[in-house]
Amino acid sequence: MTKSELLGKLAAEADLSKKQVEAVLTALVDVAQKSIKKGDPVKLPGFGILRLRKMKARMGRNPQTGEAIKIPARKKVGFTVSKAFKDSVLGTAKK
Repeated sequence: MTKSELLGKLAAEADLSKKQVEAVLTALVDVAQKSIKKGDPVKLPGFGILRLRKMKARMGRNPQTGEAIKIPARKKVGFTVSKAFKDSVLGTAKK
């Protein structure tokens, strides 16, 4: 789904104009970026959680040569899907 398709569907669902929806979406992304940069997770109820993750330094291997290389510690943004969202998309597991 492209951005314009998303804006159109959100505008129809919320009975708002595409410009209003685009402003809200832009504000949401800006607020999420600022919060995550500070280290605060962003919880979107029914959707999931965006958070900053700290990856430890580790040893890896160059796949072409097989040579051991050191991979430095770094930060990355992670997303965890909420259980309700996952269940609605995938269905509940049958036992």
